[in-house]
Amino acid sequence: MKLILFFLLVSSTFISAQNNYPQDYFGNPLEIPLILAGNFAELRSNHFHSGLDIKTQQREGLKVLAAADGYVSRIKIQHYGYGKTLYITHPNGYTTVYAHLSRYSPEIEAYVKEHQYKEESYEIEIFPNIEDLLVEKGELVAYSGNTGGSGGPHLHFEIRNKDEFTINPMLFGIDIKDTSKPVVTSVYAYPLGDGSSINKSLLKQKLKLTPLKTGDYITESITAFGDIGFAINTFDRQDFGANNNGVYNIQTFINGNQNFEVDFKIFSFDETNRLNRFIDYEHFKTKKERIQKLFNDNNDLSMLRSALNNGIITIKDSTNMVYKIRLSDYKNNETWITIPIKGSQPNTVQNINKKITPYLISTKGTTNLKEGNVSVDIFPDTFYDDYYLDFKVKNDTLFLEEDIVPLKKTFNISYDISNYNDTDKSKLYIARLVGSKKYPVYENTKRRGNILTSSIKNLGTFALARDHVKPTITPINFKNNQWLSNFRYLKIKISDAQTDISNYRATINDQWILTEYDYKTKTLTYDFNDSVSTETKNNLKVIVTDNVGNSATFEATFYRK
Repeated sequence: MKLILFFLLVSSTFISAQNNYPQDYFGNPLEIPLILAGNFAELRSNHFHSGLDIKTQQREGLKVLAAADGYVSRIKIQHYGYGKTLYITHPNGYTTVYAHLSRYSPEIEAYVKEHQYKEESYEIEIFPNIEDLLVEKGELVAYSGNTGGSGGPHLHFEIRNKDEFTINPMLFGIDIKDTSKPVVTSVYAYPLGDGSSINKSLLKQKLKLTPLKTGDYITESITAFGDIGFAINTFDRQDFGANNNGVYNIQTFINGNQNFEVDFKIFSFDETNRLNRFIDYEHFKTKKERIQKLFNDNNDLSMLRSALNNGIITIKDSTNMVYKIRLSDYKNNETWITIPIKGSQPNTVQNINKKITPYLISTKGTTNLKEGNVSVDIFPDTFYDDYYLDFKVKNDTLFLEEDIVPLKKTFNISYDISNYNDTDKSKLYIARLVGSKKYPVYENTKRRGNILTSSIKNLGTFALARDHVKPTITPINFKNNQWLSNFRYLKIKISDAQTDISNYRATINDQWILTEYDYKTKTLTYDFNDSVSTETKNNLKVIVTDNVGNSATFEATFYRK
């Protein structure tokens, strides 16, 4: 009956749903009032947030409900990222996503475990057939949790279209109470062209911000000349939540005419790393403050909309202008910022020495940099602009600029390890050196013969490092030769001090068992309800391997009736 209903809905609603966001189609995914820990498209580390983070009263295990009729089209379980995730495709062409789950409904959980045991893997990705797991609106599909990369218990909820663009769920009638205006914490002004200045300086200027009784703001008057732009730090809060979330829309005006807009309604996952160009990346890396640029400096992010000159304002001598910024949340609570500008060409300005190095990286071609046993391959469009790069090698350490320049794409670092002995070769990896003590952090390293290669997302300092230390395996809630008849779970701590865990395998009486790995607590958990063994005496064996191949084995005997 569910299958017949699904196909009837497909034929009647698919076409009309493509051009409009249905308001009454999707229901709340939880049975409690919706309070947000994070909203759509707010600024996160290297990405825009792709959904709503719904609070679950600081606990796990709340019922997660299908937002509408449909079928489970994808199930993905991973140690990091979204953790346990469920995807439901609906007859109107949209897909809802439910992430960081603790477990699935009994029917879905059985389906998942069958595939996990078949593939002998906890991490798994399944694409069920349409008829396998049909669900109805409001049906229990999972329980909320804290799996993957979440920072605490909550439900991550998304709505995607058929092209895999993620859309603000509030556009579909998911209602979140919000009576507060956006808040502004800082405003900056930028000289953007040759000969441009602000307050007789070529450097960006932080403006004094004065709050008004209306909740709006005004800044000090600035003197400027040439092409300039502005950037802000802002946040919004919904009712009943203290989290500093993102705003819904930003518009800018010069003398009453709109010249730029940032519209946080929809975006593609392929463009989410463009956030690092949208913010002042160097400012963020050095000051830990994300300020959003209200001008487009060669960023193809679809949320940026130019009404006039990409948001860049040209100030002429002896003119007066008023620049305004309008910030709004989804409920149309709005905040205005007024910036008075006086056009004045200074007689002298503070000069800035432009950096020039022997290594000019063109956005249009491939660049290979090589010194000693180190090679760096930079591909077209890795940088947003042509860039003079710092590049030097000392012994096995590669200095490749500070991480203050945003990148569009990854680049490759390669090391030739021919000069190392065979024992060391198998334990070498490429590391990023971080912090004042230059601690080595593992970068995903592949080896082909005597060449180690890693695909890198950010500039920085890198080196070859060695890891000769095996992972550690420690039982948490049992001892060797212990009776465990009344135990529901078997818990083991696994960890690796340097390159982290690559894989693990656990067996009871030589039969593979499903163990769930929580990297935040470094815990492996086995559920005895899986009933892998019916023996009284049982031999447990756990093998853990790190990312350079160091392996450790733990064995114990336990008894059950």
